[in-house]
Amino acid sequence: MRIVGLMSGTSYDGVDVVAAEFTADGDTLRLRPLGHRELAYPDDLRAEIGALLPPAATTIEAVCRLDNRLGEVFAEAAAAGVELAGGTADAVVSPGQTVFHWVEDGRVRGTLQLGAPARVAARVGVPVLHDLRSADVAAGGQGAPLVPAFDALLLDPAAGAAPRAALNLGGIANLTVVAPGTPVLGYDVGPANALLDAAARRFLDRPCDVDGARAAAGRVHEALLARLLAEPYYAAPPPKSTGKELFHGGYLDAALTALGEPVAADDVLATLTELTARTVADACDRHRVTEVVAAGGGVRNPTLRARLAALGAGRWRLRTTDELGVPAQAKEAYAFALLGWLSWHGLPGAVPSVTGASRAAVLGSWTPAGPSATAPRPPAPRRLVVDA
Repeated sequence: MRIVGLMSGTSYDGVDVVAAEFTADGDTLRLRPLGHRELAYPDDLRAEIGALLPPAATTIEAVCRLDNRLGEVFAEAAAAGVELAGGTADAVVSPGQTVFHWVEDGRVRGTLQLGAPARVAARVGVPVLHDLRSADVAAGGQGAPLVPAFDALLLDPAAGAAPRAALNLGGIANLTVVAPGTPVLGYDVGPANALLDAAARRFLDRPCDVDGARAAAGRVHEALLARLLAEPYYAAPPPKSTGKELFHGGYLDAALTALGEPVAADDVLATLTELTARTVADACDRHRVTEVVAAGGGVRNPTLRARLAALGAGRWRLRTTDELGVPAQAKEAYAFALLGWLSWHGLPGAVPSVTGASRAAVLGSWTPAGPSATAPRPPAPRRLVVDA
């Protein structure tokens, strides 16, 4: 089965597109990567998304317009994915752009992703899976993170005696921990690129600090770091999830105002890099992992990677998913392609020990149509093997 996977994360800088071929071999699922592409959002679309995100006020008209514009972008991305698949695909997974994750008292009440799936289906002519988080939320879960289903199969806890972790460094850093004989654990650790990019836009008038160069030139401001580390979210136990409804530009502005003294731009970026590295390293140490397999846009930041490696020295080894055959920049898109395969076959994609749901939910809704409800189901895979 050939599936196109799309992913647009909390950094809302563009769409990652992959095509993958899945073959079931008993309880092993084989994934053959067919290619991936990155399609950047134009500046005005990024601005349109940013203007709608919390804590900004918006209108239902703005939501409708953005939903349909994103649908057109995802339709173009899906068409590119079908080309990567050799001209034909069985399904597209288009999870959409998250614009709000409604959390009250640690419980997720709802979640909203935009991206007009009907426009995607009309463009490519195959079923499109979308709205992947709502079924888990309806079952009492966080609706995020969903990538641990992929991580658990790829890392296969039976293959090692010590706990290992998969780390994604997107707008938000999330961690999946797998260990023999224990349930899979996964949660959002805190900001990765979310605050760094907000600082780059404010102080540098750029979308990001390329290669972490300005952070490398700065020094950690200990008082600012202490204030940021006091955020209650870090101390909350999993299951938990977060996003730009908490970690946004206004959050950074409030921390700097409360500090009551000016901080140089490079020092702000150095401090935010340390915040990400410190919170991730603390989580890895808490779970006593011996290996961390990283992916996401943050792995392109050599300053952040070097700091993570230094904090883990002697306790855990940092590597990337490229070494396992999965391009680090496209891992989440491949993960969503896998979730599409699971949903097509009526198999759950959310992991209750990760999201806190009362049951394992089959994820998503199909447009225009999905598999037959009476189609036979293969056995649930116990491991994922990536074929070259």
